[in-house]
Amino acid sequence: METQMTTLSAGILLFLILDPLGNIPLFLGLLKHVRPQRRRYVLARELLIALGVLFAFLIGGQFILRLLQLKQESVSIAGGIVLFLIGIKMVFPPREGGIFGAVGEGEPFIVPMAIPGVAGPSAMAALLLLTNAQPGRTVEWGIALFIAWLATAAILMSSTYLFRWLGESVLTALERLMGMLLVALSVQMFLGGVAAYLKGAGL
Repeated sequence: METQMTTLSAGILLFLILDPLGNIPLFLGLLKHVRPQRRRYVLARELLIALGVLFAFLIGGQFILRLLQLKQESVSIAGGIVLFLIGIKMVFPPREGGIFGAVGEGEPFIVPMAIPGVAGPSAMAALLLLTNAQPGRTVEWGIALFIAWLATAAILMSSTYLFRWLGESVLTALERLMGMLLVALSVQMFLGGVAAYLKGAGL
């Protein structure tokens, strides 16, 4: 992760990774099996669970890296690959079920709305990179995460209206645009990790 990354740029990165626009059709499909009077409650509950998971990962990221003895270059390269795969799926989504597969029936709990719908592996990898690159800025990364989550929550809580107003084709186009940005960021992250590894190896 670049050392000059600001709180705002980190928030934008996390917002792209959380992919609220791409999650609208998935969440609407999951919530159609829930009683109308409980839908907003279920959505708010899942969003709060996701926020808690992401903050736990943000706070415990350094401990995880020390426990696994992972270097920053390794996490950067692996994170770039994960983000690249997520971005590719956003640009070229599967024909059925969206990025996270087919939706089920009944009231969802944690899976797949909170995890991996919002708190997915790509978001966790990005938080690991942020905390490993500049561990002294955990508060700033927490603010960036909260801003990204708040924007995501606002979009998903308004998912029904956005779906009716914009339509599926516009949402799909916006998601693919976000996917292209995420692919570009993932390539930059991957190349940064490779460059840091080569520099550390004296090559």
